[in-house]
Amino acid sequence: MNRKLLVLPALLGVMTPLIAGCGGTGGGSGDSGKAIVVGTTDSIELTKDNPAPLDPATSYDSATWNIFYNTFQMLLTYPRGSTTPTPDAAKECHYTDVSGLTYSCTMRDGQKFSNGHDLTADDVKFSIERMQKINYKVGPASLISDVKSVEAPDSKTVVFHLKSADATFPAKLATPAAAIVDSQVYDMDKPYNGFKLVGSGPYTLDSFVQGKQGVFSKNSHYGGILKVNNSKVELKLFADSKKMESALKTGDIDVMSRTLDPDQINGLLQSTDQKIKLTEAPGGEARYLFLNTDSANLKEVAVRQAMAWLIDRQAITRDVYKRTAEPLYSVVPQGITGHINSFFNKYSKPSVSKAQALLHGAGIHDKVPLTINYRRDNGGTSNQAEAEEIARQLNASGLFQVTAKSEQWNAFLSKASSRAYQIFAISWLPDFPDPDNYIAPFFDKDNFLNLPYQNKQIQDQILPATRKQAERSTASTDFGTAQNLIANDVPMLPLWQGKQYIAARSDITGVEWALNSSTTTQFWELGRGVSG
Repeated sequence: MNRKLLVLPALLGVMTPLIAGCGGTGGGSGDSGKAIVVGTTDSIELTKDNPAPLDPATSYDSATWNIFYNTFQMLLTYPRGSTTPTPDAAKECHYTDVSGLTYSCTMRDGQKFSNGHDLTADDVKFSIERMQKINYKVGPASLISDVKSVEAPDSKTVVFHLKSADATFPAKLATPAAAIVDSQVYDMDKPYNGFKLVGSGPYTLDSFVQGKQGVFSKNSHYGGILKVNNSKVELKLFADSKKMESALKTGDIDVMSRTLDPDQINGLLQSTDQKIKLTEAPGGEARYLFLNTDSANLKEVAVRQAMAWLIDRQAITRDVYKRTAEPLYSVVPQGITGHINSFFNKYSKPSVSKAQALLHGAGIHDKVPLTINYRRDNGGTSNQAEAEEIARQLNASGLFQVTAKSEQWNAFLSKASSRAYQIFAISWLPDFPDPDNYIAPFFDKDNFLNLPYQNKQIQDQILPATRKQAERSTASTDFGTAQNLIANDVPMLPLWQGKQYIAARSDITGVEWALNSSTTTQFWELGRGVSG
């Protein structure tokens, strides 16, 4: 009988002011020399509007970050099973005083890029300043926007001066927003074009062919703490998740991760195939429906609150996602410290009468015309079915006239951040498992989607106050207030919280450790051995 492995990762560790770690690299066990082939439906496209898809300064999505985590090194990383950032390129990091405004790291000895160039504190300084200078539209620069300046007083020391205290800063340094690039290869003021990169992480990128595959080899120069359990990985790209599943069953690929459609997940859960195992884990993925509060038909809060009274999450997760996702009633998912069911507390069960009363109270008696734009389906996604179900629910009330319209995959985020849409949905995969990372990316001053909604209490009081709390649980009350404010103003509607799934052939080891909280496939965990 097929095994359903339940992996229960820690969701939130305490951020401590002093972070220290020991060195080490690894060849690992279970390496037969044969490449492990990983299938994915993620799309990475080089276009005129996106000429540098593999530059950390330009890309901020799950597909590219999956590559960045495996090829770039950061000062800090997450060891297996931990949610506390631990030194990687650095050997020690700490806040230098009680104000929390200065953070210093000492570099590990002998760090090199994959091309053999030395990696020094100057490269770290260059990488952070470059990220801020390029400040690419829908890029990840907002994650390090609180960095006031960076110093490299010597080759082994880097000092960050922050605009305000931020207990989440070590976690941000463990993301590709702080990926260390080679200052001898990358330009300070422009992206590194093409399907190429130079990093110092566990793997080198040997080649990448759009729509087909990427080939990765173990980086012999990597000097961090991660143990690498194979010598080569091939990432095979599929436009159809069913073809990906077929390739797994025939042995053409060894592992498949993002994205499986709901029917595939349920089929694998019920399968008796002894050669395939499916691993299921709680996930931090959250699906949000954003409302353009500057749009003429959405400026009135009563319209947005009426929508909140009509959305039936139970129907969406049951009929569209076949119970492979759970209804979500807050911007902060369940399992993350500080979560409260703010939308359920305010709107409870769907009610046409309460939605109608809100609209009539605001003097709105005609149907409200709206358009929901959805990202073209790729692989196993259900964006169209979801958008059409949301439109159906709103239209069935007799209060709205909603049209669902598709958008090209590679143009979607750019248009969303240009405020070209009235309504759109995205799936958010956390950069780090903290409530701040579910609120700040959308509702802080420098939010990466350029959303029009501004809440000064969240921006000027709540986020600065919570970032002063090294013990994150003490910030729960403030985060609860932020969730209630969002539920009241409805600049977005939380829809569902996803689980994580990864399937592999039975001779592949380390699968249970291969997905992190951001659903990144950590190539280094995978090995080839005996089913057990």
